[in-house]
Amino acid sequence: MMPFPVTSPGTQRTPSPPKRCGISSPISLAAPTETDCTLTQKLIETLKPFGALEEEEELQRRILILEKLNNLVKEWIREMSESKSLPPAVVENVGGRIFTFGSYRLGVHTRGTDIDALCVAPRHVDRSDFFTSFYGKLKLHAEVKDLRAVEEAFVPVIKLCFGGIEIDILFARLALQTIPEDLDLRDDSLLKNLDIRCIRSLNGCRVTDEILHLVPNIDNFRLTLRAIRLWAKCHNIYSNILGFLGGVSWAMLVARTCQLYPNALASTLVRKFFLVFSEWEWPNPVLLKEPEERNLNLPVWDPRVNPSDRYHLMPIITPAYPQQNSTYNVSVSTRMVMIEEFKQGLAITHEILLSKAEWPKLFEAPSFFQKYKHYIVLLASAPTEKQHLEWVGLVESKIRILVGSLEKNEFITLAHVNPQSFPAPRENPDKEEFRTMWVIGLVLKKPEDSEVLSIDLTYDIQSFKDTVYRQAINSKMFEMDMKIAAMHLRRKELHQLLPNHVLQTKKTHSTEDVRLTTLNDGSLDLSADIENGMSVPSPARAVKTGPVTGSSQGRNSPAAAVMAASVTNMQITEVSSQQVNPGESSGGASRDSIPQTVSQPAMSLPPKPTITRVVSSTLLVNHPPRPSGSTATNIANPIVGV
Repeated sequence: MMPFPVTSPGTQRTPSPPKRCGISSPISLAAPTETDCTLTQKLIETLKPFGALEEEEELQRRILILEKLNNLVKEWIREMSESKSLPPAVVENVGGRIFTFGSYRLGVHTRGTDIDALCVAPRHVDRSDFFTSFYGKLKLHAEVKDLRAVEEAFVPVIKLCFGGIEIDILFARLALQTIPEDLDLRDDSLLKNLDIRCIRSLNGCRVTDEILHLVPNIDNFRLTLRAIRLWAKCHNIYSNILGFLGGVSWAMLVARTCQLYPNALASTLVRKFFLVFSEWEWPNPVLLKEPEERNLNLPVWDPRVNPSDRYHLMPIITPAYPQQNSTYNVSVSTRMVMIEEFKQGLAITHEILLSKAEWPKLFEAPSFFQKYKHYIVLLASAPTEKQHLEWVGLVESKIRILVGSLEKNEFITLAHVNPQSFPAPRENPDKEEFRTMWVIGLVLKKPEDSEVLSIDLTYDIQSFKDTVYRQAINSKMFEMDMKIAAMHLRRKELHQLLPNHVLQTKKTHSTEDVRLTTLNDGSLDLSADIENGMSVPSPARAVKTGPVTGSSQGRNSPAAAVMAASVTNMQITEVSSQQVNPGESSGGASRDSIPQTVSQPAMSLPPKPTITRVVSSTLLVNHPPRPSGSTATNIANPIVGV
């Protein structure tokens, strides 16, 4: 087992002043107490059954595989150098090596996770060589399986399974004749004269190395990050692609906590993590170091210069040049969900400190399928397994667009997508088909001075489908029978699609006393739980459309969908997430003062045009002008201290 620090209280009673980490002074320099040490040991014991700690044997296996891969890279670069008639003296010392980044480099990987790697080559070896000759060399290696190249990706990559371990290899060519063994990728001068794809490839290693360089105690940082990563995954808020936070973002939040409490052990740091970020005044950015000016003309995150940066809701800025916001996918709903989880985490860790609860309570999964009264279910299907993998990846990458569109509806307070996808039952048992579904929980806002709530979601859902189909066609991925379906289900109808073991979680109060049904014509009807409510047909009747290359209102569009809710005698239970005001200080009382940044006024977007649709011969739904949406009210100055 990898060692973890549980320092006895006597050894840190008089700590030496820590090096200044971050852009503000620490909140507390307090040394660990005996209680902190005990709680940290209990935290370690709690993490073990979850598989959050990797065995030493597994670690040594990874090291051995990376050694083999590194030797393969060196051998390939020597061969390429000889083929390009370089002098023997240069060939002998040409170098080249594999760097790692992500969870493995941070030291928080777990059994079964992949390794993110970067192949660094000298200037005479180019990207085409990497995707041809090196790919061919890997193909001939006995231990390499499942080899595939994704050369046209935003960050080009070779994916493979080496000795049973999945590895993603990026490529960067530096403007150097040889690659020394002691090369430090944090050196900004290495970025000179590089193409943008190489800069993107280098970014992962540079950010990871900077994070490790900026924390006061790496061991305490790693144990805390392991706990927070596990907590985020258990609570379904670990997904960059769906608008939550990814691995590097969680690492930066933990690193900032370590900077503010440099002498604290992991048990204290976990609690302080929840305190700091439940009270954080978003959209003030989280920064690990002062942004530095470079004369390389690369785009960096700066809302004073870039108008689009002013609309980022939860900016967490990478510490390596060129500084970027790692959380640009975060939406109003995902931020509300995460802040509510921070507050719950703070309450639980406070109970743990008072011996009223134990660590396992922190990692209990919330009951997503009991929390909301109505849901949107998205289904993606394809006829073959290979097509299904590609199709699911594309659909999932666009779900946040649908969530953002739903948020702009003035009657939808929250659209909470569950990052976990589920296999969907076949529509036709006799036809081979691969199906995956995602579930979005909805919270509605009670209308004022109105007896009828009408919400038309046809435009939002159809626009989402058209966006996915259009990209699939443009990227030449689309195949016939690749489909997207969308339906609405009440909580008690979820069993039609989801197995009981998924739905049987501890019951919580529902967010609204409202139900959602599907009409025969494909319309969507949201009605109160009163008598004479309409029933929900089988999920197989969900509306499906083919690709639309033109307007979203083409002939493949379904009938206009109407959600008509009678609010007479309707009691809407306010869920706690509705009461969150991310711009205000919240959370339990504490004497800790969280350093924040100075804010600036934001730009406002013009309202979207009014949409009017005739839904039936007797009902006309007029959309009011859409609000400006998720525009941040306070825009942070990235130069001022957090």
